[in-house]
Amino acid sequence: VSALQTATFYGNDVDPKMVRLATMNLTLRGLANVRILLRNVLTTTLDNEKKRELGLPQEGFHVVLANPPFSGRVDKDRIVDDVKVGTTTATELLFLKYMLDSLRSPSPSGRGAGGEGGRCGVIVPEGVLFGSTGAHKELRRQLIENNQVEAVLSLPGGVFQPYSGVKTSVLLFKKGGTTDKVLFLHADNDGYKLDANHDTPIEADDLPALTDSYKVREQNWKKWQKRDPGGEWLEKWWFADAATLRANDFNLSAGRYRPMSQTAVEHQDPRELLDELAAIEAEIAEEVEALRASLAEQPT
Repeated sequence: VSALQTATFYGNDVDPKMVRLATMNLTLRGLANVRILLRNVLTTTLDNEKKRELGLPQEGFHVVLANPPFSGRVDKDRIVDDVKVGTTTATELLFLKYMLDSLRSPSPSGRGAGGEGGRCGVIVPEGVLFGSTGAHKELRRQLIENNQVEAVLSLPGGVFQPYSGVKTSVLLFKKGGTTDKVLFLHADNDGYKLDANHDTPIEADDLPALTDSYKVREQNWKKWQKRDPGGEWLEKWWFADAATLRANDFNLSAGRYRPMSQTAVEHQDPRELLDELAAIEAEIAEEVEALRASLAEQPT
């Protein structure tokens, strides 16, 4: 109980109000001594001495769960070296790099005190999964080549209404090792009507079945390997191996690898198309700014 109350839950936020709300919420649940810090992790860093002073784990975290801000930007000069990915200033990429670096590294044997590497579950805007900038590709390469991406769950458009209409997915990965295959899961419904309010319960809910599919992913991998490539695939999950991911610039968008249906054409939700177009537009704008900055640094 003592470990649960004092050495289990940690967090960061830049908004003092959110820090107070999180601390109050945990206090009401008997966790008054957790450490929710008022801190911008993209512009500040902590050395080991400071971590010891704050009671933070030196080796990193066993689990990171997060829903970081989407489509934000940080001044290039303020970004700490630890979270830099190329020249990008996109917060969704920088936060993902921070989470990756914050996880506990696995022990050489995968057993003992170090054990397996830390695990992360993070909600990301769709553009992170298919973006074509150098930073997008490099971060996905790091995830796939130097870590174990276990699954990508594609959420229905509008799942975060009324706060955000951005199309999102859940990225699940483990630190260390290398990725040999990725399970892709597709949810059409999450148990609530996908309207502007997203608060009316409905019967259709793909999440419980997809959760079960994730739990038995090794058995599902065998089933996937035995499938008829030319036959109809009706499941809402499928796989892509590492070779296929590399051939597609480490694209982690679930729709990229979905088996084609032989019986019916399923058109993508126009809202999802608009979200993807918006993500591409943001990438273009970022590349233009990077080129403008590069030209400004050159002598005239």
